[in-house]
Amino acid sequence: MDLSTSPLFHRLADARHVLIAGAGGGFDVFSGLPLFFRLRELGKQVSLANLSFTRLEAVEGTVLAPGLMRVDAHTNGPEHYFPEGLLARWFLSRGEQVPVYCFERTGVVPLREAYEVLRERLGFDTVVLVDGGTDILMRGDEVGLGTPEEDLSSLAAVDALPLRDKLVVCLGFGVDFHHGVCHAHFLESVSALSQQGAYLGVTALLEGMPEVALYRDAVKDVCERMPRAPSIVSLSVVSALEGEYGDVHRTVRTKGSTLWINPLMSMYWAFDLTAVARRCLYLDSLRDTQTAWEVADRILSFRNQCQRIRPWKDIPV
Repeated sequence: MDLSTSPLFHRLADARHVLIAGAGGGFDVFSGLPLFFRLRELGKQVSLANLSFTRLEAVEGTVLAPGLMRVDAHTNGPEHYFPEGLLARWFLSRGEQVPVYCFERTGVVPLREAYEVLRERLGFDTVVLVDGGTDILMRGDEVGLGTPEEDLSSLAAVDALPLRDKLVVCLGFGVDFHHGVCHAHFLESVSALSQQGAYLGVTALLEGMPEVALYRDAVKDVCERMPRAPSIVSLSVVSALEGEYGDVHRTVRTKGSTLWINPLMSMYWAFDLTAVARRCLYLDSLRDTQTAWEVADRILSFRNQCQRIRPWKDIPV
């Protein structure tokens, strides 16, 4: 590598088939769309998956295995919340058939098994786990962990897969303040990973990039079709892409809160997944969980037994 090389794309240069998977549910898969479009332009085979907040029992998709469903543009699902199906329909409006593979919210064991089934079917050799926000880097002793249950279940499941490469990419610096995340602790995590050679730098998403324009169009289209539950994270990132700053609200869901829309929100922060997993203080305790309830209970138990919770720190600038 040198100054003219993106460490993230240098790492992906030899990948043949990349699975871009939303780590934390909801719209996390959307945060991977700019990467999806760029990798396709580079000639890679790319697939999309998401840990789903959609009630999959109400979806008429193709069940590939317990806890794994293939959703396409013609899949029927809940009217009020079905971002994966609406994303597939957005692709169809552009003349493309792009399925989204949905993982059920469950424990690490069945989630890992579902990932293994999908790997056998698709043959991907690389996973990029995408987090809308940055709380996936919290190791467990921070004052605020954000919403770790889904992120860390995905992290543990992918960490166990035998693959050529595994990466974590975060988008939306500052968004997790709403969930109590201290971003000074996030930056400490970045520094610690940098010491291990596991930090792959920051890649700016700019409004003039064609893949970013497609991402923004997909977010706006799906959020308009889901007026009762648009994505706070994705709309905040879009606001940052469009040059907004400060307490800017795109949805009534954020009414009464103070937002900090800022240019750092529209940047990819990339890391080696194995190193991120090794830093988590409680990840090993999640590896044999069977249900989402067990995951939440193990995290709560760790927090109750943690001898020192690092207090809030303001960024001194």
